Amino acid sequence: MSEKTAKKTVRRSGPSAIGKSYLLAYNFLQTLGWSYLLWQSLVYFLNRGTLDAYWDEIKWTLYIFQGGAILEILHSLLGLVSSGILVVTMQVHSRVFLVFAILMALHSATVSPGLPLCILAWSITEIVRYAFYGLNLINAVPQTLSYLRYSTFLILYPLGVTGEILCMYHSLDEIVEKKLYTVSFPNDWNVAFNFYYFMYFYMFMYFPLFPYLFGHMLKQRRKVLGDDTKKTK
Repeated sequence: MSEKTAKKTVRRSGPSAIGKSYLLAYNFLQTLGWSYLLWQSLVYFLNRGTLDAYWDEIKWTLYIFQGGAILEILHSLLGLVSSGILVVTMQVHSRVFLVFAILMALHSATVSPGLPLCILAWSITEIVRYAFYGLNLINAVPQTLSYLRYSTFLILYPLGVTGEILCMYHSLDEIVEKKLYTVSFPNDWNVAFNFYYFMYFYMFMYFPLFPYLFGHMLKQRRKVLGDDTKKTK
């Protein structure tokens, strides 16, 4: 058996018993964490909370469970999951960048109307996604959850992207004021970097990348739900 064939065989057989136990625990904790974040948000706004204090209410929950998503890149690298490293990195990167580079550093982003949009879209998406992944490991995914996994993104993905762009847009003036992550001449490295202009470029990149990632999810939806339709017929 060639090395290439052996790798394919391992990937088809799935993770080891230890790997599966770890992934079960990981997906369970992430489902629980994002459920708690959604509950925090709903209770906060139902009690007439305002955007001014919303970030302080949810930030530590978001730090922990969005930070935990970085492990998904490692899961892909180690072959614990079948997801491609490029797609996983692109999906994880945008949120991690927003949370730890923008929201953590800039007050203006935390009071943007885009923040509750992000949290609503992210939390529902992740509750469904992690629950699906966890139950799939034990072949116990109900049909309803499978449908939600490959359908909710049709609304939640554009909603989340809109929220992310709004948070970044509202942070621009503060970036200029604080000269955040900006390096000017003269300096020992003889390098200049303007984070303000980089943010415009970064926001612009959503337009070509969003169709790619959205298209990837549409293909997955057709593959999974389309197969189910054929089997039913």
